[in-house]
Amino acid sequence: NVDIFDREEVFIDRELTPIVNYFPKLKIVLEHITTSYAVNFVRENNIGATITPHHLHINRNAMFNGGLRSDFYCLPTAKREIHRIALRQAATSGKPYFFLGTDSAPHTRKFKESSCGCAGIFNAPFALESYLKVFEEENALDKFEAFSSINGATFYGLPLNTERITLVKKDVCVPQIIDVGLDGDPNDFVKPFHSGETLSWSLVDV
Repeated sequence: NVDIFDREEVFIDRELTPIVNYFPKLKIVLEHITTSYAVNFVRENNIGATITPHHLHINRNAMFNGGLRSDFYCLPTAKREIHRIALRQAATSGKPYFFLGTDSAPHTRKFKESSCGCAGIFNAPFALESYLKVFEEENALDKFEAFSSINGATFYGLPLNTERITLVKKDVCVPQIIDVGLDGDPNDFVKPFHSGETLSWSLVDV
């Protein structure tokens, strides 16, 4: 009975706050936060939070821009612009309790555009490049390694990965679609996040 755009705040108030109060030493991570309310709650309590690339780029208008845009329908749903801005500030803040979490969902076209379309955005192929676009725009490139590779492991008490990857300042074109080739069905393709766009960071092949 709770409005879909209000569920995150209601969950925090009704469910999460009592848990945090009763178990103050329990490691808790809010997966894929979408609101300034969640950002503030994480900051004020001893918990962590993951942030997706798509929630840093889109607000809820993206789902209704010129028609019903199922490619931008995801759960948790994108919220108002003020929340997107709060998420960008949180992700690029350098604070150790915010870290990367893609929530990538490769639904094919026939499932995204059905009478009951699936929720989810497929961002995995260019997730790091997508995040870097935000960190560059927010003048926080020096905070990206911690957000993507250090904060999460540290929060969970895990050793840091000793392997490294390199991204360079080089344009990369995101394909319009990715053909998954299932049974020759013309609708067996996935539309990636940033479809048809050019991103300005590229992963170096190893």
